[in-house]
Amino acid sequence: MTGLTRRDLMQGLAAILAPSVLVAQARAVARVGQASPGTTGAEIGPYDSAILPPGVRSRFINNGNGLRMHVLEAGFATGERPCVVLLHGFPELAYSWRKVIPALASAGFHVVAPDLRGYGRTSGGGLKFEDDASDFLFLNGVRDIVGLVFALGYRSVAAVVGHDWGSPIAAWSSLVRPDVFRSVVLMSGPFAGPPVFQVDADGRSTRAPSVITATDPVYDDLARLTPPRKHYQRYYATREANDNMWHARQGVHSFLRAYYYMKSADWKQNAPFALKAWTAAELAQLPKYYVMDLDKGMAETVASEMPSAAEIAACKWLPEEDLRVYSAEYSRTGFQGGLQGYRARWTRAYTTELLTFAGRTIDVPSLFIGGRSDWGVHQRTGAFETMQKTACTRMLGAHLVDGAGHWVQQEQPTEVSRLLLQFLQQAVRR
Repeated sequence: MTGLTRRDLMQGLAAILAPSVLVAQARAVARVGQASPGTTGAEIGPYDSAILPPGVRSRFINNGNGLRMHVLEAGFATGERPCVVLLHGFPELAYSWRKVIPALASAGFHVVAPDLRGYGRTSGGGLKFEDDASDFLFLNGVRDIVGLVFALGYRSVAAVVGHDWGSPIAAWSSLVRPDVFRSVVLMSGPFAGPPVFQVDADGRSTRAPSVITATDPVYDDLARLTPPRKHYQRYYATREANDNMWHARQGVHSFLRAYYYMKSADWKQNAPFALKAWTAAELAQLPKYYVMDLDKGMAETVASEMPSAAEIAACKWLPEEDLRVYSAEYSRTGFQGGLQGYRARWTRAYTTELLTFAGRTIDVPSLFIGGRSDWGVHQRTGAFETMQKTACTRMLGAHLVDGAGHWVQQEQPTEVSRLLLQFLQQAVRR
């Protein structure tokens, strides 16, 4: 591919501002939720095209790793183009990239955003708490995306971009298969590198990796605080988490509204800073959507900060018709498919398989984008700095976007699209 021109960049940015998108969504969003609760991805069709931006389609692709993946894509109708793959987080969907996909496609890319394993209309893999969570280990997530790339007819892509839970999948994809993923963008979740072996006093490697595990004493220390607290990632690995959110007293739609609001720049209490250490006392400074009250579920935690009707009406980055796409899908599927990834973190296999890559770095061009009001950038002590200093050897920038919290590509899509296109110009030339 030749370098992107200024005209390409401006056309790409203009694409996300088309007012016709909102009109189309208002006409069709009710059709998203026609499927009844419990309908599986294998039983449901693609999105109605009217809820999507012009030029974006919804379809299914078998990835060869056991999934019938639902994808949103654009830039597919104009011959061979370099491909960019966009990976969403929790509790999101491929739909979270709706404001970015047109900009990248207008700039000359084939853009593909899948519903990840366990999410939305993608089917396959264990979606019940009782199911084996090993399908949701990061390296199988890499296999999912490699399989998708190959099924699309590519042997490499220009970039893999991951937000939130998609960020570590993107990171591991570029670390394990740099031949397939020629550059990487990490969003909201910094990558501090693979786990490393501990070394004893005699200089010998021991079997215990220096990573955070389910037996980390910090979790018991949190429970001993006054008032007692618990970490959300450990809570998400419990049986109760899915039921608490899926059957929230306020309903899935209101639950998601409050959850997205609390983690956005709209919630003015979000004023993040770097923590000094991975200790209960330091972690207790995090908002309660990260370090929760011990006796509350996530539904109750966010309910206390439900935005007012006026605040909801003023929310331009997530109007009700957009939120209804999410709430319709999660009302149908529940949250367990996404929560399986958190369960997998507490298995022995999680650390042992990643130790294979101890000492490896991400050596393809890389970029980080986060929201300036996002605590996710700082929740792991030192990860943001380690990512820039050692974990990524060709990092071209680390940007914290004003006016954005955790949902940076939805809250500030114009700036995120500009940064992505600028990075892709640089990465393609290298």
